Amino acid sequence: MRGKKKSLAMLVISMVIYGSIGLFRRSVSLPSAALACYRGLAGAVLLVLLAKAQGKTLFHRIGLRKLLGLAVSGAMMGFNWIFLFEAYNYTSVGTATLCYYMQPAIVILLSPLVFKERMTVRKALCVLLSVIGMILISGVAETGLPRAGELKGILFGLAAAVLYAGVIIMNKKLPGIDAYEKTVLQLLSAGLVLLPYVLAVDVPFAVHWTPGLVFLLLVIGLVHTGLAYVLYFGSMDGLPAQTVAIFSYLDPITALILAAVLLGERMTGLELLGAALVLGAALLSEVRSGRERRAER
Repeated sequence: MRGKKKSLAMLVISMVIYGSIGLFRRSVSLPSAALACYRGLAGAVLLVLLAKAQGKTLFHRIGLRKLLGLAVSGAMMGFNWIFLFEAYNYTSVGTATLCYYMQPAIVILLSPLVFKERMTVRKALCVLLSVIGMILISGVAETGLPRAGELKGILFGLAAAVLYAGVIIMNKKLPGIDAYEKTVLQLLSAGLVLLPYVLAVDVPFAVHWTPGLVFLLLVIGLVHTGLAYVLYFGSMDGLPAQTVAIFSYLDPITALILAAVLLGERMTGLELLGAALVLGAALLSEVRSGRERRAER
């Protein structure tokens, strides 16, 4: 029981850390591509160093096909971060995060085509609730079409959701790989794919480097990437997969609360209803009935 409580605490802390990254993005003057590149490389290096310190052997028994698949999914992860960080620049942290959490609905829609899964009533309900929720969050129901900047932020958030849905689908297509190793390779791929572009446009040299910027980057690299991933994967050994999935929704809830308290972002009644629908649909998509759990064994 004590081990389970420790694992649950690690999971909760990791989700709270993830949920706060939008606040830090608002204060970092780096372009989104550079920040995504840095996060991928920093996260990969930190996880490799931790594995070495613990005596773990990484990257063994992974075939070329799986390596290529992880490289592609890692590149998608990098571009997913770019779109999400751009969404934070154009719309509120809460709205960007909720757009990002359309990902479960996108996976459900693609599953019949990609995995030949049957579209059940529950899955269709999840998609419908998500779409209605996004309409309410966008403000269309109250004020008509959002202004250009807000619309751009919403589209960036949805693009990030599509890319992350692609990462999840590719991960399901690559079974038999340790989750820790998979994350290290994807983070490394994300950073390496973006690195040539970042260097080509002279991003590191065009930025005005200050002690404050360096501190924020250290926090994002060490805390939001390294520490958060370590806590997240460390919690998995002591918790059921469904518990991990359900508690992952502390991430957007944390983002909404912090944005309201620290940034003064407020949502209207309809937008709050939309947020509840999106998060509720995402949560419902993770819940498995007893029959479904038995069928997956």
